[in-house]
Amino acid sequence: MAMDEFALIGRYFRTAQLERAADASAVVLGIGDDAALLQMAADQQLVISTDSLLAGIHFPERYPPAELGYRALAVAVSDLAAMAATPLAFTLALSLPAVDEPWLQAFSRGLATAAHDFAINLIGGDTTRGPLNIGVTVLGQVPNGQALARAGARVGDLLCIGGPLGDGAAGLAVVQGKNVPTGLPMAKQDYLQQRFWRPQPQLALGLQLRGVASAGLDVSDGLLADAEHIASASGVALHIDAVRLPGSEALAAWPELQQLDWMLRGGDDYVLLFTLPALAKPRIAHWRAAGHAISVIGSVHAGSGVLLDVGKGYAPLTGARGYQHFRSLDD
Repeated sequence: MAMDEFALIGRYFRTAQLERAADASAVVLGIGDDAALLQMAADQQLVISTDSLLAGIHFPERYPPAELGYRALAVAVSDLAAMAATPLAFTLALSLPAVDEPWLQAFSRGLATAAHDFAINLIGGDTTRGPLNIGVTVLGQVPNGQALARAGARVGDLLCIGGPLGDGAAGLAVVQGKNVPTGLPMAKQDYLQQRFWRPQPQLALGLQLRGVASAGLDVSDGLLADAEHIASASGVALHIDAVRLPGSEALAAWPELQQLDWMLRGGDDYVLLFTLPALAKPRIAHWRAAGHAISVIGSVHAGSGVLLDVGKGYAPLTGARGYQHFRSLDD
């Protein structure tokens, strides 16, 4: 017997694991009506972000459905971390070529695991028939005036990163079985695959940055590309020291040039890149003691754009900064 849209939603997505993954006190009306209702406190601002994931663009053509479910929510929630927001709820717009029940069971299981990990409830969405497309809209809240934005970096600020770079790109290489060093231990391969399939949004760090950091975002398209967003929005120049970029032990298995390229341009790391007033530098030691692997990788200067020092002095960027949709249309 064929399964219709409402039966599909009821069986795989209208579940306690997804609707009550976290405190639902803000949810007045969830799945089952024309729209959801949330009750916001008067001193909070609503934060909204939408991500769309396509096969062959955002994830490989061959993939484990449970891991895809986890990744789909994780990368969207990372945008809430980037804004220093607390997760509230999310919606899912899912286009499927056909009803594949084993696929749906695995995908919804991975989605539910992520929902619990990030304390965020599913409150609605849509399902349609068509090429596989996963659209996730996340909603969060932040105290009035405390959201972290791309604009705000000031001359003299420190440029900081919240964790290792390059693991996302190296993880994709391992997932695809491409360019993997001979003899790379399975433990390191597993670590890198998890960094690709199950990135961990830096929600706790985002909360620590409220009212302290001057600007920030999450690294999704590549360090250089995302640093340019801060530079442009803030009207400043960012100087990055290549020697100070943090990399994991697993990434060190690749040649140094490959490591550097992935740290600068690889993307998919979902760590926070932020600027910090120099007077707040003592907080870094406190944050590190709390488990946040923060590194100072540069500084903010007068000017524009991003300048990189690879040991020969700061120079403007040339070539690709990171991943960009529609780049070929502009060539």
